[in-house]
Amino acid sequence: MAIRPTLLISRRLIPIGLAFTLVACAGLPTPSGSPEAGNVPLQWVNGSARADAPAHDLSTWWNRFNDPTLGALITQALEANPSVQGAQAALRQSRALADLQQAGLGPALGTSASAQRSRSGDNDTSNKFQLGFDASWEPDIFGGNRSAANASEADVQASKASLANVRISLAAEVALGYINVRALQTRLDIAQSNLDKQQETLQITQWRAQAGLASSLDVEQSISATEQTRAQLPALKASAAQAMNALAILTGQAPGALASLLATPAPIPASPPDLALAFPADTLRQRPDVATAEQRIAAALSRVASAEAARYPSLRLSGSLGLSALTLGTLTNSASLLQSVLAGLSAPLFDGGANAAQVRAQQAALDQARATYQSTVLSALGDVENALVALQGDGERLARLQTASDAAANAELLARQRYQSGLTDFSTVLTTQRTLLSLQDSLASAQGSLSADHVQLYKALGGGWQPDTQIR
Repeated sequence: MAIRPTLLISRRLIPIGLAFTLVACAGLPTPSGSPEAGNVPLQWVNGSARADAPAHDLSTWWNRFNDPTLGALITQALEANPSVQGAQAALRQSRALADLQQAGLGPALGTSASAQRSRSGDNDTSNKFQLGFDASWEPDIFGGNRSAANASEADVQASKASLANVRISLAAEVALGYINVRALQTRLDIAQSNLDKQQETLQITQWRAQAGLASSLDVEQSISATEQTRAQLPALKASAAQAMNALAILTGQAPGALASLLATPAPIPASPPDLALAFPADTLRQRPDVATAEQRIAAALSRVASAEAARYPSLRLSGSLGLSALTLGTLTNSASLLQSVLAGLSAPLFDGGANAAQVRAQQAALDQARATYQSTVLSALGDVENALVALQGDGERLARLQTASDAAANAELLARQRYQSGLTDFSTVLTTQRTLLSLQDSLASAQGSLSADHVQLYKALGGGWQPDTQIR
């Protein structure tokens, strides 16, 4: 015989629950407040942004350096660096926790089955078979569960922005490390080139001394200058090897893994200067660290609301439908049907101030999140301004050093020619060679600094990250 069991809900419980709901909702506070960015300037102090300027896509800003090796290293790092993998795991955890909170908003349904065989004393053995379904639901009257779910979703968005920030920072670190390697290699080539010239000068000085045209003092001074330059080579080689090891670690590889790839020296990568700056407010929207701080505020607001809701009554509905019989044959009999329904209303009366303390704790966490947001905004604005200042200063310094280096190269060539002809003394040659080495080394360092300034600017502008970017 087919059975259609139904759950009988007491009508008296419904108006009681509604009455409690309406009374309590009248006094339930709603937390509010969005993050305030403070006084964001309309323009950059050390740069300008035009509304009609075409926006540059900085999602792959490293391509602006036109160096395939740099692009390959950044791609490798974004795939294999442990910090990225850790941030991806944190994002997966946040998503799972958000799903867990979301699942708690709906009813829960379970099933159970049991078979029991028992005997007491000399009585006959008895059997008992049960089969049933259980359902429960806690209506989110005051929004506590919904607020907790919103907090978890805000944590997910914060984790996404944090992952983007890790990627941007990692790409910048790889670029800075690569620029450092190429700058050290350039300085090593400069030192070697100057050493070759000094060795040539030493040989000429020794010939002139043998012919009685130069003194032993000139020879000793030439040897001293040559060996000083030679002493720079091991230090530069060691620094270059250490920079390669650091770069290998950033790409998720063991130290020394990039030695063969970067063994051949290459020019210091340079970025074109034609970058259209975004306005300060737009830049803040492009910064994932600012978005992370903003989502932390949203999560803190939701947790304050959840803590407030815990101070008010809660309603829980549950019911069960089952079958219980002594034999399997009678399990489908209508007499074996068991059904129940329960509605419970609970409210805190005295908890020693625990709920109030929880609200205060969450409010304090909200204040901390807002303070962190303000600090992040100021740091973001400072990063861009500092990068612009560095770009301007290093650009001017590079131009002056280039002029000075060209002049020093000409002076060194003229001094050597005049010394070979006996028209000037050795001290002039020595001075011009030292000056040339110093200026060329400074020029290579300035070129590396200018390229690093561009990297810092791309990072400060958000690195091309957009809030709607899909991150897995």
